[in-house]
Amino acid sequence: MKRLTPAWLAVSLACCFSASTLAADALQTRAFSNMPADFIKGADISTLLDAEKHGAKFFNHHNQQQDPIAILKADGVNYVRLRLWVDPKDAQGQRYGGGDNDLAATLALAKRAKAQGMKLLLDFHYSDFWTDPGKQFKPKAWEKMDYPQLKTTIHDYTRDTIARFKQEGVLPDMVQIGNEINGGMLWPEGKSWGQGGGEFDRLAGLLNAAIDGLKENLTAGEQVKIMLHLAEGTKNDTFRWWFDEISKRNVPYDIIGLSMYTYWNGPISALKANMDDISKRYNKDVIVVEAAYAYTLENCDNAENSFQAKEEKDGGYPATVQGQYNYIHDLMQAVADVPDHRGKGIFYWEPTWIAVPGNTWATPAGMKYIHDEWKEGNARENQALFDCQGKALPSMKVFN
Repeated sequence: MKRLTPAWLAVSLACCFSASTLAADALQTRAFSNMPADFIKGADISTLLDAEKHGAKFFNHHNQQQDPIAILKADGVNYVRLRLWVDPKDAQGQRYGGGDNDLAATLALAKRAKAQGMKLLLDFHYSDFWTDPGKQFKPKAWEKMDYPQLKTTIHDYTRDTIARFKQEGVLPDMVQIGNEINGGMLWPEGKSWGQGGGEFDRLAGLLNAAIDGLKENLTAGEQVKIMLHLAEGTKNDTFRWWFDEISKRNVPYDIIGLSMYTYWNGPISALKANMDDISKRYNKDVIVVEAAYAYTLENCDNAENSFQAKEEKDGGYPATVQGQYNYIHDLMQAVADVPDHRGKGIFYWEPTWIAVPGNTWATPAGMKYIHDEWKEGNARENQALFDCQGKALPSMKVFN
């Protein structure tokens, strides 16, 4: 999509705002079947602080400006997920963007969430910027370390981070040891394939070291659930391969986390089949820890959105407020229906990431770090739960 001029951007924002307002009157809600009272209705709000610093404002369903965390809570969200990067800036101090989720920013958001009575999932990336199955770059300060040094460092870093969260009165209720670690973490030492043998032995060693560090600062009465998280939640063969290897090496964990973007990964029915299988095979709870869907195909900034007409077709739901509501509803129901009460909840990914100038998925410095040169901006604002002007969408009511 071409770069929008300010005049055209204003028209686009007005269109998006009007569309969501009209949809509020027509939203068709549906009841859930056998939804547990303690079901996790979560939201990853990691970019929120940076968006607010760049001028983002949020409005509730009555057009009143309000803290977006309070708006989410009022509609039923009870858990917040926050990612943590080690040092998201370059040697010259240029920030990487994407929320700039260093320790200070993550603690600030954690305190706001806990003040609203929400629980906290802390997502350790063990990198200075984005990680996923295609990239797991070591933090700059760890780059020259050998494997034994990495084990010691990941242990101490996890231990010290948890100690700081405890000190600040925001001990996480759940912790992810790595983010979308299908391919492992801390590459190449912790990569899960293509390293000449022993890959899962090394990966398990890193995971165990981090988990030991986490537990070192917990008293007997402090319960923090441990999650291991993979992407592509419909791919049962991937999950069996990965968790079979981890299980052979006795890595301790409580929850299997799955990412589920139906427009990339396939239908919810395939996710459900995978969750049913792995929850029984490994005797573990499952949580869809990342999911999102578009409420419009309109764009609010100059960065082309990752969800466009093709994703609408592949995703199986219309890119409307109603379609977004239906997707979240069906996803929540599928998780709740996992046998033996093993489906514990979902986290919607970045409901507050609306497009505001200066708040970008990556700055030039960040793009250089992850070797991914594109343009600055937000490619996901049409999957938020607030419209382009920051008003809460009716689809958010699915959590209530």
